[in-house]
Amino acid sequence: QVQLVESGGGLVQRGGSLRLACAASGRTGSIPAMGWFRQAPGKEREFVAAITWSDLSPDYADSMKGRFTISRDNAKNTVYLQMNSLKPEDTAVYYCAATPGRYASGGLKFEVSYVWWGQGTQVTVSS
Repeated sequence: QVQLVESGGGLVQRGGSLRLACAASGRTGSIPAMGWFRQAPGKEREFVAAITWSDLSPDYADSMKGRFTISRDNAKNTVYLQMNSLKPEDTAVYYCAATPGRYASGGLKFEVSYVWWGQGTQVTVSS
């Protein structure tokens, strides 16, 4: 089993920044990749970013490119999401997720590729 705990959410003004962290524990050796998703009120959960442990090629949703940066600290089994130039439409609960590796090429953008999920952290961007 893998446990994921997110932190770093909060209230920020438009144009501000936040850095989310997701700490993994348990059988972390079985995780080849992790991702971030978000769910705004009344909307479906959507992909934000993902990163693999084996290379340096992160993947982002188009609307987050240039504003969000995903990174990892292998030694700490932690993934970060740096969010800059935040907009009110970025308001959502942000979830961290980890995959055991059984996914198709490009599959990190899809929820079905992930098995373990964190409890979520609220990000609110005021106008």
